[in-house]
Amino acid sequence: MPLSRAKRSDPVRRGDGVIALRLALLAMLSVLAAVLPAHAEDVARFYSGKQIRFIVGSAAGGTYDLLARIVARHMGAHIPGNPTIIVENQPTAGGIAMTNELYALGPKDGTVVGVPLNGIPAAPLLQPKAARFDSAKLIWVGSTHSEPYVAYVWHTAPVQDLADVLTKQLVVGATTPGTTMNDFPMLTNAVLGTKFKIVPGYGSTPLMNEALERGEIEGVVGFGWFALNAQAGQLVAQMKIKIIAQFGTSRSRLLHDAPLMLDLVKHEADRQALLLLFGRTEYGRPYFLPPDVPADRVEALRRAFDATMKDPAFVADANRIGFPLDPLTGEQVQAAIAELAKTPPAVVARVRAALNEP
Repeated sequence: MPLSRAKRSDPVRRGDGVIALRLALLAMLSVLAAVLPAHAEDVARFYSGKQIRFIVGSAAGGTYDLLARIVARHMGAHIPGNPTIIVENQPTAGGIAMTNELYALGPKDGTVVGVPLNGIPAAPLLQPKAARFDSAKLIWVGSTHSEPYVAYVWHTAPVQDLADVLTKQLVVGATTPGTTMNDFPMLTNAVLGTKFKIVPGYGSTPLMNEALERGEIEGVVGFGWFALNAQAGQLVAQMKIKIIAQFGTSRSRLLHDAPLMLDLVKHEADRQALLLLFGRTEYGRPYFLPPDVPADRVEALRRAFDATMKDPAFVADANRIGFPLDPLTGEQVQAAIAELAKTPPAVVARVRAALNEP
């Protein structure tokens, strides 16, 4: 009798267990449903009435600065709480000082966004004494676009095509070490035997283009194609400026007639060395947060950046200054920069030696 009673009661007990499990699942779903909107509400509450600072690692008036101001003008409307965004400039050491400061000190609450030169992600490999940060631990928010980079000359320069630069000296302007305009020609001189004579110290790219017109320099190596059109489009249209080369892994669809600097490569080791620098053209003009920003704010800022890239008003403003958009998400930039850590040490050592980095 006790055994038969136990058998009869088993289905009831199992049924009670199923009901209890369903109730527990419903309770969990209710909690999740309450928590997710609460996170969004918390982000909106945090940013409401606040000010976000974009700190640009280059001088005012340059293309990084110009584009950052357009992003700032539109992005706040896509962030929960609609904070205002202001732009500051901190060009010291090509933006390395700015990145060091944000990495170490923050603030790490999502109220400051770094807008670095695209050489910054590789700086810890190439300038380890100066760059005291881990690029992979920075939180990348997104990039407005990848961009073909070019070498261009004045129409009266002694060099008028890529082959010439292997036998004739070309005087080219640059801003500071660590920028493409300094590092690209230094590396090609060392690896390919080009004869660029680099004149550094210009405060911004517009100043270099003015120097080009005055005859102080004969060309510029490693400058963004969109940036060139935004700043000196009239000179391009008038054929006073000639493109003699482009940088990157393949020819841009925008520059079919310009030869690729990699066309001069004869050895695979040379190609690897060049790509360590040229790869920065792929992730373009990125934006980052310092480490340890709360995850919900990171998510909100990344999605706000994505929404800004699709905002018709923003797109119109970017097109107006000659910057067609080809944006990358924060996740895409994060993955691309993580690949830098996989560069073979021998390649890094060779490039550092070419750039005179101890």
